[in-house]
Amino acid sequence: MSDHNRSSVAASYWAFVLVGVGAGAGGVLLPAQIADYGVDRTRIGITFFVFSAGFMLAGSTVGALMHRIGTRNALATGTAVFVLSDLYVATHPTFAGLVIVQLLLGYGGGVVESVLNTHLARLPRSAQRVNRLHAFFGVGALLGPLLATWMLRSWSWPSVYLVIALLNVPLLVGVLLVFPSAVRPGGGPAVAVAPGPGVQPPTAAASASAADPAQHGRGLLAAALRERAVLLGALFLAVYVGLEVSIGNWGFSFLVDGRTQSPLIAGYALSGYWLGLTAGRFVISPVASRAGLSDVAVSFGCLAGILAACVLVWAASAAVAAAAGFALLGFFLGPLFPTTMAITPRLAEPRLVPTAIGFINGVSVVGGSALPWLAGTIAQAAGIMTLIPFCIALTVLLLLIWWRLARHAPAPREASSAGLDYA
Repeated sequence: MSDHNRSSVAASYWAFVLVGVGAGAGGVLLPAQIADYGVDRTRIGITFFVFSAGFMLAGSTVGALMHRIGTRNALATGTAVFVLSDLYVATHPTFAGLVIVQLLLGYGGGVVESVLNTHLARLPRSAQRVNRLHAFFGVGALLGPLLATWMLRSWSWPSVYLVIALLNVPLLVGVLLVFPSAVRPGGGPAVAVAPGPGVQPPTAAASASAADPAQHGRGLLAAALRERAVLLGALFLAVYVGLEVSIGNWGFSFLVDGRTQSPLIAGYALSGYWLGLTAGRFVISPVASRAGLSDVAVSFGCLAGILAACVLVWAASAAVAAAAGFALLGFFLGPLFPTTMAITPRLAEPRLVPTAIGFINGVSVVGGSALPWLAGTIAQAAGIMTLIPFCIALTVLLLLIWWRLARHAPAPREASSAGLDYA
């Protein structure tokens, strides 16, 4: 791999650390924001929905944005929007201003995530790189709460947004220096990948339109939505994120109220869950690659591991066993999101890949909002012990969706990449 590509991969990892820092710090800042603005949890929750709307808007438009202005400029635009939005929040706006700016924060973050997922998914060994990318998000998510907690001891909550904005300024400069300026005509990666079943080779008319950037950017979202594999990928990640967030949101309550564990032990168990999620993204894909396992087989294995971990959490009465079950849940959940992103270039024709990745990434936030809400509603009516059966049902649903999706994901033709140097 060239030094230029190696630098862009390293910058991608650093960008996801910063995205994780912002996400992790947000939860710590919520109580301070509630007290500062004199609002309740329901009103502050409006910011979540507005942020999600911005994120979905980014997912539905990022493909056209990349085709019109290129990879580097699209990423720089997303980073700049994110930085300016953080700087605005650092000025301590009114509550209405805080709510409105979440649309821009979501849009900027969504563009950054989608562009970086697309960039790494086009490189050799994409599954390993995209898994590592999301693992670095986990690193940032672990550092964010520590940064916010430390700063709140001496400064007000808007100062945390100022620091996050300043941390992203060198990233913006790096993006302009090391990323490719544009997507090649047709949006194809440097490494050949086999198209999924039902994906037709480009026609002469399609090839001609690829030479015209204006024509090439039209109707991308509609074309991507006509691909059944893209819809299956979006459904899979919506359910996956719903499962991941349901465990993260309600696991503590399950251990304290359902298993009568102490809050301290429950907190450690949930930390183990997030650490497991990060470790799974660093470890599983490289090990599976050395063992010669395909991305599809790895995901089937991870889903089986999630079911086993759910059974362990459900059956365990001892605190140590329950904590181990939560760590294993995170470990096997970790690779599913990035692996799905990595196989997306094999689910649609090359020109649709940025749009497909953006759409799938955007839809995932819907599951991340709706399914944890459903889990909490069921727990409110029938008790918190319903959490694990709920998670088992979602895992079985994921198995069914992945079984259908796997039929559209042929193995990539990357045999010539074995001798490359990987970042």
